[in-house]
This record gives sequence, structure tokens and C-alpha cells, in this order.
Amino acid sequence: MTQTTCGTQLAQLLEAYGTRHVFGIPGVHNVELYRGLGQTGIRHVSPRHEQGAGFMADGYARSTGKPGVAFVITGPGLTNIATAIGQAYADSVPMLVIASVNKRHQLGFGRGYLHEMPNQRNLAAGLTAFSHTLLRAKELPDVLAAAFAVFSSGRPRPVCIEIPIDVLEEKFEAGDQLPKTRHLPPPGPHFGAVAAAAKLLHGARRVMIIAGGGAADAQAGVLRLAEKLGAVVQLTINARGLLPPDHPQLGDFGIGKDEGRKVMDEADVVLAIGSEIGETDYDYDSTGRFTVASKFIRIDIDPRQIAIGPRFEHAIVGDASESCNALAGVIDNETRDIAWAREAATRLSAVAATAREPEDPLYDKLFATIRESSINPTIFGDSTKSVYRAGLTYRAPRTRSFFSAATGFGTLGYALPAAIGAKIAYPDRPVIAVAGDGGAQFTLPELMSAREAAAGIVLLIWNNHGYREIRDYMVSKEISPIAVDPPPPDFAKTAEAAGVPYQRIDGFDQLAAALREHGPSAKLPLLLEAGPWIA
Repeated sequence: MTQTTCGTQLAQLLEAYGTRHVFGIPGVHNVELYRGLGQTGIRHVSPRHEQGAGFMADGYARSTGKPGVAFVITGPGLTNIATAIGQAYADSVPMLVIASVNKRHQLGFGRGYLHEMPNQRNLAAGLTAFSHTLLRAKELPDVLAAAFAVFSSGRPRPVCIEIPIDVLEEKFEAGDQLPKTRHLPPPGPHFGAVAAAAKLLHGARRVMIIAGGGAADAQAGVLRLAEKLGAVVQLTINARGLLPPDHPQLGDFGIGKDEGRKVMDEADVVLAIGSEIGETDYDYDSTGRFTVASKFIRIDIDPRQIAIGPRFEHAIVGDASESCNALAGVIDNETRDIAWAREAATRLSAVAATAREPEDPLYDKLFATIRESSINPTIFGDSTKSVYRAGLTYRAPRTRSFFSAATGFGTLGYALPAAIGAKIAYPDRPVIAVAGDGGAQFTLPELMSAREAAAGIVLLIWNNHGYREIRDYMVSKEISPIAVDPPPPDFAKTAEAAGVPYQRIDGFDQLAAALREHGPSAKLPLLLEAGPWIA
């Protein structure tokens, strides 16, 4: 009977679970992960750094709703990808990280083996739904089943599985361990909970819906609820595009300001769907703890998140789509007046659109130009001032098409590799990464990865020569700016070195033309450089 290794079995199981792409860097300690890849239809994409691998897996997962998979080596491979895991954890992104680890008999002794850590699994444990050390090859199907159960049936967060080198090489009879998959459906809502929520909503004339990233795949249900309730709708960054951008009941995200909170206080009922109601979900101006003056209902797949959040009258624990459809099905069919919803949407959008800084109108025009010059673009934003502004005012054309590193973990260097992951998933969609000159330098070598992978993204760098956001904050705190003005590289020469086209953008018409000319099916990435000089 033919023998196979644990590493080969892993590749076969991943393919059986629907994995089509893996992002990773091979090393001496994890080569067995690669033995079986050639026997599958899985495409391997090579970043220039493990953090890039993690961000690519993140971008792939956010754009598709399916788990992004990354392979890393023992020790530095895991520490390098840790920031990306943290970003995915903060934003509830399904990511599977497979790391090698030293041989079983070497673990925990501190004898100076290559890449040795005191406890590698514990490092990952604080950033994941769970972290597991596989000690026997035959247990691999069970561990993968547990990981994919998190992705499909719970709050989707990263999972890290570390496999000792000797376990990766472990052989067993192929006939004894055929790939087995166990697919679990998302949890449905409790009927009694749905009925109680419907009772609270009965007769409500002013309803506000706040939808978050957990509702990204509940588009039909959220729209049905909003129209049946005559509700005004607020979408957090990770829910942008859930409603059509021109829907009359959709308001830009204004409840991050005191004036917007006043609108929320007018509501009879506030219904939060798939949002943790965290600081980066709503409180852009740090105005204080989230409070609802009226009745508050929550729908979330994570009971713990509901329990530790703001006070609520009622909660539905379950998948957002299942819960919204169930709730819409039992709400009375009385026609609701949407006059207040329309007015509230207008007022909220006015609050969000109020310019706080001189460059805000430039940022608004920047993102409007991107949206109008591309066919349903997918945008990944780094932690940079233009993206912060878009977090208030940008209206995405469809769901799963606008993402920002400013949510949750708030790391720099995210946009470029994350955009590559999305482009790998959808090669015929326009994908644009927007980054500042400071943040772009964190992962700029991934531009070469994009070229190698034929991922024709657009990298738009807003060059204001340094960490402008931090500089302004220092000045506001009466701190003399220090270490916030690192000179950017010559981006034209950087693009030339990477073998990709470059263009300096001096006007918005020029930006629109460049985006149209590049086209959604481009195979070469394009680097565009713009900044405060644009007119």
C-alpha cells in the first residue's frame, strides 16, 4: 500500500476543504508542507516577507469570505506573520496559519536548536481563536475540522496549527487516512429570541440599523429588514456596500460625532447586526463609550461579544443572514413611514462629510475618482489620513469591496499585500491599494511579489513626506515633532527596480485616465504617486 506523509496529507485535505491558494515562504523546516502541493490544484503565491503572506491571506479572505491560508517556518516565520494574524483577529477574518516547529523531542528544552522558541504555540494563542500543536499525524483531519468549524460556524478568526518537523515527515498508509472533511453550517437563531426582538420592533416608527462586518454576507436580509422597518442604516467600514450607495435610507457614518449621536438618540429602537460596537467601528473622534438612549437589540454570532458590550434589551445569537431573514419574516407588514429615515440619513451624511482638516475635500475627491473611474473597484486602505477620511464618507458599490487597516489592530503596511491577495482571488476585478508614503515602505518589496504573481493591482501612494498623521497629533499635544519626517524613496526608481510601470498624478482627470487605461484584467501592477499637490 502506498505511503504518504503528513505534509502531503495536509495539502490534500486543504484542497478538499476548498482551498485554492496558499501564501507562504518555504524554508528547511517546512519543506514537507510543499511536498504535496504539486499533487493538488492549489496555487502557491510567494511574498517577500511572512508579514506579507499574512496580509495577502487576509485580503484574500476579506474579499471572498473564505479562509486565507499561509505557510510559515518555525520561529521567525511565525513571529514575522504575527502582526498580520493580529490584524485578522481584530477584524474577525478567517485565516489558517500552518507553521512548522522543532521536532517533538526538542520542544521546551532551550538547547539552542535553530529557530527554537520557549513556547511557539503560546505566542500564537494570544492572536487566534485557537492554537494547536499536532503531535500525531493521524490527528490532522480532526484538527483541520476544528479549524474550519471556526471559520464556518463561529466568529471567524485566525487559527494556527504548528506541526513538528518529525510529524510533518511521519508516514502512514494512504488507505488508512483518506482526506475527510466535515462542513458545519452557521448557527441559526433561537425562535423565541426572534419573536421577542420582533415584539420590541412592533410599532416602532424610528428605527436605526447599525450593520458591521459580521453582516457582510447578509445583504438581502439587512436590506429586507431596513425596508420593512423603514429604518435608517449606518454601515461600519467592514460593512460598506451592504446597501446600494444611492439607497435613500443609507446615511454616511455620522454617529462617531456628537451631532450624529443626537440623531441616534431620536430612534425608538437601535438594531446592531454583526458589529462588536468597538471604538474603530463607530467612535472615530473618541467621544466616549457607546450608549443608546432607546431600546437596543443586538444580532451577533458571538454570545461573549454581546455579553460584554453595551446594555441591550434583547439579543439574537446566530448567523447574521439567518437571523435577519428570520426576523424580517415575523415583523408585521404594516407600511412604515420612511420620512424620518430619509431625513436622518441626510443629517448623518452631513455630519460625516463635515471637513475637519484642510485636505479632507481632496481625500473625498480622491476616493470618488477611484470609484467613478473603475468598475466596482475593491479598495484596501492603509493607516493613512486619506483612508481615515474615506472611513467616514466612502460609499462602496458592493459588499466586500472596501477595507481599512485603521479598524481593529491598525497596523501599517497592510494595503499593498492585502490587495494582492484579493487580486489573486479575483483576477478580473480592479483592486486598488491606497497607502501613505510612510506606511507603504513597511511592505513595499511586495510590489515585486505582485509582479511575479501577475497580480495587476494599482498601488496609489499618497505622498505627504512622512508620518503626517502622527506629526499633526504631536503638534496638537504641543510636542515638538520628532522622528515623523522620514524622507520617502524615489518611487519612480522604486517602480523601475521592481519592473512595474509608474506615473506621477498631478490632477484628478489624470488619475481617472490612469485607472481606466490600466483596466481590471491587467497583469502588471501599477504604481501611482499622488499627494497634496494634486488639483
